[in-house]
Amino acid sequence: QVQLTESGGGLVQAGGSLRVSCVASGRTFSSSAMGWFRQAPGKERELVARIRSSGSTYYADSVKGRFTISRDNAKNTVYLQMNNLKTEDTAVYYCAASPTALGRLADFNSWGQGTQVTVSS
Repeated sequence: QVQLTESGGGLVQAGGSLRVSCVASGRTFSSSAMGWFRQAPGKERELVARIRSSGSTYYADSVKGRFTISRDNAKNTVYLQMNNLKTEDTAVYYCAASPTALGRLADFNSWGQGTQVTVSS
C-alpha cells in the first residue's frame, strides 16, 4: 500500500472552482491507477473520476464536463480540477490508489484521509 495525502479542499460558492491534490508515497505511482472518490453525509462513497497508468480517464456522469482528473508522475501527484461546482458536489473527497494499472473499483486499496469540499448556494 501507499500513503496518500490530500490537500486543497475548502468552501466555495456555487459556480466556483477548486483544485484538490493528492501526493502519493512509494515507487509504483506511475504504474498505478488513481481515483478520486467522494462521500456526502448519509450517502455511500462514490467514484468521481479515475485515471489509469496509461492516462485514460473515467468520470461519473454527474461530473462530466465539469471535473478534470490529471496526474504528474514526476511529482507522484494526482489532481482533481473542479469547475462550475454545484451544491450537490459538497462531500468529503478521498484520493485512492490501485496497485493495478486498470484500477477496477475493487482494486483501490489505499486511501487518503479525505478533504472537505463545501459548495454554498
